[in-house]
Amino acid sequence: MNSSEFDGLVAIVTGGASGIGAAVADRLRAGGARVAVLDLNASGTSHFGVECNVADDASVRSAVESVTARFSRLDIVVNNAGIGAIGDVAANDDDEWARVLDINVVGVARVTRAALPHLRQSPSAAIVNTCSIAATAGLQQRALYSASKGAILSLTLAMAADHIREGIRINCVNPGTVDTPWVARLLSSSADPEAERAALNARQPHGRLVAAEEVAEAVAYLASPRSGSTSGTALAVDGGMQGLRLRPPG
Repeated sequence: MNSSEFDGLVAIVTGGASGIGAAVADRLRAGGARVAVLDLNASGTSHFGVECNVADDASVRSAVESVTARFSRLDIVVNNAGIGAIGDVAANDDDEWARVLDINVVGVARVTRAALPHLRQSPSAAIVNTCSIAATAGLQQRALYSASKGAILSLTLAMAADHIREGIRINCVNPGTVDTPWVARLLSSSADPEAERAALNARQPHGRLVAAEEVAEAVAYLASPRSGSTSGTALAVDGGMQGLRLRPPG
């Protein structure tokens, strides 16, 4: 890591108060960026924190303007805010489908369109969306969540095509199961948390959960001005889950 990699650049990380978002915010700052965390609860972050609800357009626009008023520029947007959903296609009612898609998909659109006028002024503009292995592989009991992340994958490609000639690179990361507070809560609510963790570990070919810091490194690569020829890319950070087919051990 070079401490001058992001020198002079300003980054927004949505959902940056915990989990993957917090690791991304820390990594960008370590690379020299000035980082603003947009979160429903931004008070605990060590970065410039702005309360923001990505499901509310006025909240998003106000938050982005607070960042640009503070730093006078915006170069990097990491669309990381999102929520989970469990169950098959019949498990969630219409209201929950609307809520999850509104936060996970339309939330990315809201933040991006508020940021675009500022990104167009940057010589190093980049957007990185947090997608998921759920966009490219069928996972059990994740129908609604998978639908939202599949939309993010397609949206990333469409946005990349629309804005590459404006000098804005747009990519996404596709993490496997990451060791985050959300996953910890999911495990603690299961009948046998230890067995459930072992099953999640075994599902990924390298045999463990992905670390949030590993996802942050991938985001930093995609956001870096050094990656100027990388756009419209989905970078898997999943321990080989998407691409590898291993024989059972023994």
